[in-house]
Amino acid sequence: MSQQPPPYPGTEKGGPPPNPAYPQQQPGPAQYNAPYGGQQTSTVVVTQPAYTVVQHFRESPVRIKCQFCQADVVTSTYYETGTLTWVACFVIAIVGCWLGCCLIPFCMDACKDVVHQCPNCHQQVGRYNRM
Repeated sequence: MSQQPPPYPGTEKGGPPPNPAYPQQQPGPAQYNAPYGGQQTSTVVVTQPAYTVVQHFRESPVRIKCQFCQADVVTSTYYETGTLTWVACFVIAIVGCWLGCCLIPFCMDACKDVVHQCPNCHQQVGRYNRM
């Protein structure tokens, strides 16, 4: 009469005993309900950083979205007396051209600051300072 060996402790079907160096994990309730054969999946949400456009105002009009009226416009420009105009006036006067020549920078747009404004709401949206 052949006799079966007794089952290993902790196993009902027989087989080798579990290795104590590798503890067996019992599946949790989430693994029973997980899709794709018991594997857990996770969703990663990636947000794109908001970007800021830095607009450089120079002598010529630029296309912008007005921060006041939210209209997409090309700026209108005009010239104002700025620091460079006054410095040029004083330098010319110190050099010795004080008989009216020192007023020439006030007549030249190349010495003045450029102001950009929205043609829709007439708000100042930028300025180019020459100095």
